[in-house]
Order: sequence, then structure tokens, then C-alpha cells
Amino acid sequence: MGRDVSQGAFTRDDRVRYRQKVRRCLDVFALMLDDFGFDADRPMTGLEIELNLVDSAAEPAMRNEEILADIADPLFQTELGQFNLELNAEPRLIEGTGFADYEHDLRGSLSRADERAAKSDAKIVLVGILPTLTEGHLVEDNLSTNERYRVLNDQIVGARGEDIELDIRGVEQLQTHTDSIAPEAACTSLQFHLQVAPDSFADYWNASQAIAGVQVAIGANSPFLYGRQLWAETRIALFEQATDTRPDELKAQGVRPRVWFGERWITSIFDLFEENVRYFPPLLPICEDEDPVEVLHAGGVPQLGELRLHNGTVYRWNRPVYDIMNGRPHLRVENRVLPAGPTVVDMLANAAFYFGLARGLAEADRPIWSQLTFSSAEENFHAAARRGLDASLHWPGLGDVPVSRLVLERLLPTAAAGLDGFGVAPAQRDRLLGIIEQRCRTGRNGAVWQTEAVWAAERHHGMDRTAALHHMVQRYAELQRANEPVHTWPVN
Repeated sequence: MGRDVSQGAFTRDDRVRYRQKVRRCLDVFALMLDDFGFDADRPMTGLEIELNLVDSAAEPAMRNEEILADIADPLFQTELGQFNLELNAEPRLIEGTGFADYEHDLRGSLSRADERAAKSDAKIVLVGILPTLTEGHLVEDNLSTNERYRVLNDQIVGARGEDIELDIRGVEQLQTHTDSIAPEAACTSLQFHLQVAPDSFADYWNASQAIAGVQVAIGANSPFLYGRQLWAETRIALFEQATDTRPDELKAQGVRPRVWFGERWITSIFDLFEENVRYFPPLLPICEDEDPVEVLHAGGVPQLGELRLHNGTVYRWNRPVYDIMNGRPHLRVENRVLPAGPTVVDMLANAAFYFGLARGLAEADRPIWSQLTFSSAEENFHAAARRGLDASLHWPGLGDVPVSRLVLERLLPTAAAGLDGFGVAPAQRDRLLGIIEQRCRTGRNGAVWQTEAVWAAERHHGMDRTAALHHMVQRYAELQRANEPVHTWPVN
């Protein structure tokens, strides 16, 4: 939810009016899908990166407001926690040297931001969960000062009616409770946007769902939370639990969670927006002045503000997006499964793998979703989050197969063909997909490096877990700045 919200208390009339307005927007959206001219001639891409701020001792630095003021760049925004920032890259085509342009711009933006952060005795770390976070850091008082976060917190906690339980069982175990959504701030992600035409949206969304587990296994970078080693990508479990509005009774009744993988393959983007309206009560029932029917009949482009706001409070791992750019509406798949980091080049390798593989599968003669059950795709997703590169995933024609073998033998060639379809320069394609290949061959991604570095500090240097985590984050931050891919990083 990227908009400012100042209203904190909502009445029954607010909710009734909002529901009516959302349904009106949904009806207009259906009409637009039938005969409106969406922008899809040359599909743009986008990246969002959520960042952590740490001080000289590798502790989270609760200074995003002052640092954001010093950065003074509209590409940077606040995020949920005071130790978070978000960087939105300029959208672009990835044909030719588009990935090199992304790399140049992202490294430049992050370098400038780091210089500004240094004035506040802080530095930026790109990681899925900051390993030095404690329960004392993730409290309501450390939410960002923007009122929208307080309102969202009040609505989620109020809808649940009781404390939120965190119960994550991995290599080690974490069981605790929280009275706010502040633990969600630990989940710092990398999000990809891919613009698609209405008639191909379902193919790209289905393909994105099918490969979500593979993406997570290859890109896992969140093994620690509150000092415990949990899942390879603990961020998945934490995000699912930290924003769960359902008490146990509603879970038992089958009420859908707001952080949701979904439950079926789709035939249209309309399926997803209609599910949002059917399954999820509004968290932020704020109405706009626009009448979308009048705007459409007058030949304009409706903003559909209520439908978009509601969509922003349903946290699908692959989210549908309706947006307007330069007066023309367009549709995007927002791929939200990956953590931030470890480096810019690692994130761009993840981007190349996603964009290429999504296109390769979406345009295949026999769709992957006609061969893979939706439940298998979801099981793959959670198995990958738990075990990362050690996971075995179910794949048509192969059965249960180690993820590295699946990527090396089946998916990298498909991703390469997809990037060729986008017109990506061969040198860019080979460099970035080569990083994915080497992660598979070395068995090392961000999560593996973090756990190996902590084990080394504990076993070889006699550090306790807290000291080992701080030592690891300091080393991680140093290596990150060299922009060498994580599979090449030394552990000691």
C-alpha cells in the first residue's frame, strides 16, 4: 500500500460505501478488459528494493526519516520500520543493455544514499531479514512515522482481535507473540514488475506461480530471525504470520489469509480482483470522489482508486496490478517472492532468471500449469522457503527433483530463450544467468553464505550467536559493496 492515509477510525457507513464503490470499480474494470486499449506494445519492467539501515555496530538504525530527508530523491521512500527504506528503480525495457542500465542506476542510487546515510552514522544493507534484529527492535514505537503505517497496524490488529502468534520451526524454533505488525518490517524484499497485455496476463501470472518455489530456492537470503536459524527464506513464514488477521477459529473455518499464494490457476486478471472482493473484507475503507462509470462513459481512463487500494491490502506473492502511466492504463504482474540482496548483480541475476523464465513458460506450446497441479506449486513454494538450495521440488516429467538439477537441466535454457524473446543482449543474458548457474553448481546463495559465516564464527572463533551474527553482518556489508556475486564470497 503505497499511498498516504490519515484517517484512523472508520464507521459502518464508511465500510458499506466502500464495498459498493469497490464493486462498481470491479464492474468498470470488467468492461475495460473487454474493449479498452491497454498499453502493452513494448512491455516495461520495474524493480523495487527494500533496504535496511544499520549503525556501526551492525544494529538496526531507526533513522529513516532523517536519512530520507538527506537523500532527497523521489526514488527513495519510507517503508514500514524506521530502519527501512525502499528504492524504486526507473521502469525500463530490458532489451539490449537494459540490465546494464539497471545495474548502473541502482549502484549509483545506492552509493549516493549510503553517502547520505553515513551523515547519520548509518549504512545500507541489502538482505532479506536483518540478522541482528531482536524482538525489542520490532515494536509499534519503531514503525515509520507516516500515519498510513499506524492505520494499517490498527486495522490488522483490530481485525484479529488478539495478539499475533509467530511460530516458525526450521533448523531451530521460534515461538513468540506480538501485539503489532512491526515484525513485518523485518521482511525486506525484492519485487519485480512485468507489464503484460490483458489477453496474456493469465499466462504470465500462472507461469509466475509455477516458478515461485524455484525462485525462492535459488535466491534465499533470510536464514536468521531473533538470533535463531530457521528457514532458508524465513521471510516467507514471517510475512505470512505477521499480517494474519485471522484468529484460530477463522483459520479452522477456511477463511483465506491476507498473505496468500492463491488456490487455483486463472483464466483472466479479473479472476484475481474478483477474488479480492469476494474473500477479503476491506482494511482501509477510504473512498475517492471519482465515479468510474462516468469517467469511462466520458472516454476517460478511470483511476479505480478503491479497487487498487483494496488490492494493495491483499498480499499475494504474485500480485495483479492495474496502473496508469502517461494517460494510458496498463497491467502488471508484481512478483514479490524474493528477498533483497545480497548484491545488485545478484538481484539482477534473479531478475533476468524471473523475466526470462516467466516469458519462456508463458509462451510455451504446452503450458506448465496444464501439467503441474496448483497445490504442487504451493508445496514447492514452501519447501523451497524451508530448505533453499537443498530443496527437492515436484516438476512435470521429472517427479521430485533437486532444485539445482531442475534449474541446470530444464529451466536455465528456458530462461535464456525467454530473454532472447525480450531482445536482451547475449552478453547480458549469459553474464546474469551464469550467476544463477554458479549458485546451483557451488550450492551457495545468500542464505548458505550467512549460515556458513555464522557457523565459522561460532566454531572457529569461539563467538556466541549474538556476536557471530553481528560479525557476519559487518562482513556481509563489506562484501556487498564490491558487487561480486555471493557464490564467490569467502566465508572467513
